[in-house]
Amino acid sequence: MKNLLPSLALLALLPRLAAAPENRIVWNVNASPEHQRNTEGAFITLKSGRIALYYSQFESGKEDYSRGSVAEVHSDDQGLSWSSPRVVFPHGDFLNAGSVSLLRLADGRIAILYAVKRSNLDCRPLIRFSDDETATWSEPRNIIDAPGYFVVNNDRLIQTRSGRLIVPAAFHRALVPVDRGATTVDSRAITLWYLSDDAGRTWRQSETWWSIPVRSESGLQEPGVVELADGTLFSWARTDRGCEYAFRSTDGGTTWSAPVPTDLKSPLSPASIKRLPGSDALLAIYDDHSGRFPFDPSRRAPLVAAVSRDGGRTWGLQRVLEGATMNWYCYTSIHFTGGHALLAYWVKDDKLTPETIAKGRMGRLRIRRVDPSWFLQTEK
Repeated sequence: MKNLLPSLALLALLPRLAAAPENRIVWNVNASPEHQRNTEGAFITLKSGRIALYYSQFESGKEDYSRGSVAEVHSDDQGLSWSSPRVVFPHGDFLNAGSVSLLRLADGRIAILYAVKRSNLDCRPLIRFSDDETATWSEPRNIIDAPGYFVVNNDRLIQTRSGRLIVPAAFHRALVPVDRGATTVDSRAITLWYLSDDAGRTWRQSETWWSIPVRSESGLQEPGVVELADGTLFSWARTDRGCEYAFRSTDGGTTWSAPVPTDLKSPLSPASIKRLPGSDALLAIYDDHSGRFPFDPSRRAPLVAAVSRDGGRTWGLQRVLEGATMNWYCYTSIHFTGGHALLAYWVKDDKLTPETIAKGRMGRLRIRRVDPSWFLQTEK
């Protein structure tokens, strides 16, 4: 039992016994016939105290290749209520724009990263910067110049203590040469990382990349990365092998260890991982298929929070955030601000009918407000 006890740093996050830690849904950016899917966002806290959430707002359907733009909602009361959506970056000539990351940089600027699909064979991330708290943005800049299908999930951009920016990406090759009429990409992805040491002006590819070392139809998809307390980088990717796979880097992301299975037992659905404030513990939000909680093998549910105190080698303190096994929950963003955690994730309801769409039940972006101490309690 000793290894389950919180460290002294974690104890500081625990609430008084008389107070139940907050964990509640505060907002749903609901779907509509015009916007059947709202998903894949990220938060930023402005110097004014305003919290903004930028996300993917689809316009002409709910599929990955439907038209969509980057939209925004914001809160001026610490996430308790939210504004109406507004489009920030229209898709323009692109198929869609979305899957947003936001990050306060060490130099005080705000960076926004989002993916643009130019075609069903070309998906690449763009980056912009704001030095006036999102009032204006710089012109978009490619991170990857060469065309190809590179998937970068929402809330994935990080900056290490050295100042290096890192973007994890999954590359999907065209199934046949483009000049022979390729129209789709291989589902089997390789994972690689893009690095910048000049505050995002120029980017280079990591020296190593990895494919999954076992037979798989997914490969290593939708990777993420987090810096551990000792400076090591921990990265992970979703797979169809029943769990997330993990990599490690001890040189700031230049090279990476071979991928290995983790204790995060999940379907082909991405995990989101960040460090808990003031501690060396990691918080993961993912769809748990370990069998500890009821699950349907065909669904991305239940949505579970887990804590690791050994750098992602083992995971404990699992707690259910969303337990309806007929639904899907995925693409979670995690943001710590004002002493609480904000989570935003896509909720896809089971039955898709005109009535459920009209009620906003398909493609909701749900915002949940959680006291961080809730993650550290055992399931009752």
